[in-house]
Amino acid sequence: MKKRQVVVKRDGSTRICATSSSAIRSVRYAECQKNHAASIGGYAVDGCREFMASGEEGTSDALTCAACGCHRNFHRREVETEVV
Repeated sequence: MKKRQVVVKRDGSTRICATSSSAIRSVRYAECQKNHAASIGGYAVDGCREFMASGEEGTSDALTCAACGCHRNFHRREVETEVV
């Protein structure tokens, strides 16, 4: 039987070493970065400036942008961490 070694990598920016403080994380999705011309070898984005959810939080429509119709993963993710 072979042994397996599992390595877990942690991002240093998400680790908080303060004992009596708390952190507030806010995630915002900015402009769409989906390349619509990738199939023909070009580069073209649709110009959607910010993610707007199509539906309520917790539904499958919450992951689709109302402006461009793309999935939320195509939008640039901005994470802001504030230590209080």
